[in-house]
Amino acid sequence: MNWNQIATAISAVSGESFNPQRIDSIGGGCINSAYRLVGERQSYFVKLNRADRLEMFEAEAEGLHALAEAQAIKVPLPVCSGIEADQAYLVMTYFESGGVNSTAAESFGQQLAMLHRHSQAQFGWHRDNTIGSTPQPNTQIDDWLMFWRQQRLGFQLALAKQHGASGSLLRQGDELLQRMDGLFTDHQPQPSLLHGDLWSGNYAVTREGEPIIFDPAVYFGDREADLAMTELFGGFSRRFYAAYNDAWRLDSGYAVRKTFYNLYHILNHFNMFGGGYAGQAERMIEQLLSELR
Repeated sequence: MNWNQIATAISAVSGESFNPQRIDSIGGGCINSAYRLVGERQSYFVKLNRADRLEMFEAEAEGLHALAEAQAIKVPLPVCSGIEADQAYLVMTYFESGGVNSTAAESFGQQLAMLHRHSQAQFGWHRDNTIGSTPQPNTQIDDWLMFWRQQRLGFQLALAKQHGASGSLLRQGDELLQRMDGLFTDHQPQPSLLHGDLWSGNYAVTREGEPIIFDPAVYFGDREADLAMTELFGGFSRRFYAAYNDAWRLDSGYAVRKTFYNLYHILNHFNMFGGGYAGQAERMIEQLLSELR
């Protein structure tokens, strides 16, 4: 990688000369490689992947802009993207993380509710993006259940079939697709601006104590889908959920629907990584069908 070329691109966009004095590899990602470029007065966060993943980075950058424009929660700001030495790159502003604390968790709950108040006429988004490394279609339509049936759950089940999922998982998945309307008899979602991939690994607190979210898979959908994923892979503190509910109370049916929404992510993990996620997805489907029969 020719880091000087990326530094030149940063300088051109920022209008200030940037000369990296140190390049630090940052671990923790399973899809991209990541680095911190340290200059005299400024640092930047850089993601790298194959050249054919540039569109993925461009969609991520546009999602970060959409979240930033909502002025609800802090996000790293995209600086530039492109291809260098046969690798796609995305440069963002760098933030120093601090320790997670209860005050920040409470602020995050309030700010997430504020983000979800941002709406548009239809579900979806004006462009497709990715969830992890998996394509995520976002064709905009008025019908939430059709959107989720076709572009979320049905899409992942079709991929699972290609990846060798068991016949029982696919049969029960098809049954859930047919019966899922029963989970929404008393719930009419509005199109809320969603982060889309909001697990604990995509949240941090800055050194100044501000909540910050990153690595989005943005679209407009049921706010419960964002809340559901916060309960997957570790979850958040009680103060976060209490603050969110104080700002915008969740319907009682969320307790069941959160499993329905998280099924999408578990199927996606099966499609990306295989392993025991298929069994977990099947158990989730069985639980949901027991609520609907």
